[in-house]
Amino acid sequence: MRIKVKNMVCDRCKAVLNQEFGHAGIEVVQMELGEIQFADNAQTQMERIREILTSNGFELIDDLDNSDIAEIKKHLINALQNDTHQNLSKYLSEKMNKEYSVLSKMFSIKEGLTIEKYFILLKIERVKEEIQMGAKTFSEIAYYLNYKSSSHLAKQFKTVTGMSMSDYKKLKDWNRKPLDQIV
Repeated sequence: MRIKVKNMVCDRCKAVLNQEFGHAGIEVVQMELGEIQFADNAQTQMERIREILTSNGFELIDDLDNSDIAEIKKHLINALQNDTHQNLSKYLSEKMNKEYSVLSKMFSIKEGLTIEKYFILLKIERVKEEIQMGAKTFSEIAYYLNYKSSSHLAKQFKTVTGMSMSDYKKLKDWNRKPLDQIV
């Protein structure tokens, strides 16, 4: 039995759910970001599975559109984490086996913003993380995240956050959002 899970965006999410299902005696066969495969006998424990998901800040995805939205988000987070520099529309089309225009329209309707704007928000959170770690210069961060220039990144950062990257760095009161709470 396979289920799709909303808000499951990192390895820590997987570890928490693995532990919780283990304590409940529910056998997990395979777990990927956004998707869990259980042993066949888990079907009888769906209510307990739903409780575990909900109590840990996750959500069972029941309808197909929401499943596709979660899948898009998972692929975008993976693209960001794995430093994928390929064209975003081509990347998603290949991963989802669907036309980008279909994915884009569905995402915009369901989430209220475009895939590109969502990806920018993901990137800005990654910029905040890099600034917080302090290991890279602003130019290195821009290059690392595939921006054409550090000034383009600086302008986008200010547009999204309302402050410059330098001002953000000085704050030391970093208001980063978890990736699953961006939209």
